[in-house]
Amino acid sequence: MTDYPTLNMNDGRQIPQLGFGTWQIEDSKVAEPVSTAIDVGYWLIDTAAIYENERGVGEGVGEWSDIFLQTKIWNESQGYDRSRRAAEKCLERLGRDHVDMLLIHWPCPDRGEYLNTWKAFIQLREDGLAKSIGVSNFRENELRRLIEETGVTPAINQIELHPSFQQRELRKVHEELGIVTQCWSPLGQGEDMSDDTIQAIAEETDQPASAVVIRWHIQHGLSAIPKASSRNHIEANFKALSFELSADQMSRIDALDSKDGRKGPDPSDIS
Repeated sequence: MTDYPTLNMNDGRQIPQLGFGTWQIEDSKVAEPVSTAIDVGYWLIDTAAIYENERGVGEGVGEWSDIFLQTKIWNESQGYDRSRRAAEKCLERLGRDHVDMLLIHWPCPDRGEYLNTWKAFIQLREDGLAKSIGVSNFRENELRRLIEETGVTPAINQIELHPSFQQRELRKVHEELGIVTQCWSPLGQGEDMSDDTIQAIAEETDQPASAVVIRWHIQHGLSAIPKASSRNHIEANFKALSFELSADQMSRIDALDSKDGRKGPDPSDIS
């Protein structure tokens, strides 16, 4: 991954800053955009059991053994034994004997199983089925409980984060605990790209609006996994690696943060 920006994780491994997301791309259609993304230069591919497209993702990755591949187990699979079986099924669908990153998709505290699931993940890592383990959509109290109860800190926490919902407090917690922040919906479900500030900066830099937003993530030390289906959009997003934003431009995007900017579900509402 020469010249490809990466972040150091707390388990001694590195994770690419820019990845390719596959949410809402059907299993029968996902192989082509995944293959295209790899051809363009992406080194991280993100999927999940609930996306129901792991087989297609595996086909799209093909023989690229050094691609950073990550998936997530779904809520109903939480629990020590169930999560292990779920992880094995993920690997079977992907056609792999391991993944680079395995995540708990949502904490679902009402189920009372995320701690047991994390203990299973620790064993899965020791057994070589996942090189690194992390979580998604976890909040501070849930992160601290995992660490206090097991002594193992998640390598990443994948959360909703974009210019209109910047999650600054949780990012501070991640920094304190040594957890990489990975951002789903980094373009604000596409809405942030149409913001006047983003449009102005895109004109100033002569870059696509999507690349401007992703570049903002990268310069903040975040990992972003934008989704795209067409080659044009895949390439536009990848241009984020070809330029830099000025301090003034970064500050102007920072100012877009909103307390009401969440576009996806609140972790409290997922069970």
